Amino acid sequence: MDDTSQARLSRRERQIMQALYRRGKATAAEVLEGLPDPPGYSAVRALLRILEEKGFVKHTQDGARYVYETRVPREKARHSALRTLLNDLFEGSREKLLAALLDKRAGDLTPEELDKLSTLIDRARGEGR
Repeated sequence: MDDTSQARLSRRERQIMQALYRRGKATAAEVLEGLPDPPGYSAVRALLRILEEKGFVKHTQDGARYVYETRVPREKARHSALRTLLNDLFEGSREKLLAALLDKRAGDLTPEELDKLSTLIDRARGEGR
C-alpha cells in the first residue's frame, strides 16, 4: 500500500477509519454506532471488507464476530491525507496551504497557538540551513 492509495478513500471509508482510530478495535456494529448518518449494517460490513482488501484494516475472529482494527498508524494516514490535500488543492505549495488556513482562522488563534506556530516556523528555518 502506497501513500497515494491511502488518500483515495471515500468519505464513508474515512469515517469508518476514524471510528476505528477512536475505538482501537471494534466490531461492525460498534463501528456503525460511531458513524454520522449511519448506513445499514450490511453496508458497514461491505466497507470494512473493502478496507481490508485495500490493506487499511485487519480483523480477528472472536467467536462468531469479526473484530476490526486499523493497519495504518493514524499519524501516517494524516500525513498522507495532508500530502494529497496539498497537491490536489494547493499545487504542492505549503505557503498557499498555510495562507489559506491562516486567512480564515487567524482571528481565532490564541496567543499560545500563535507561539507554537512561530516555534515551528523557527525550527523549520533552522533545519533548512
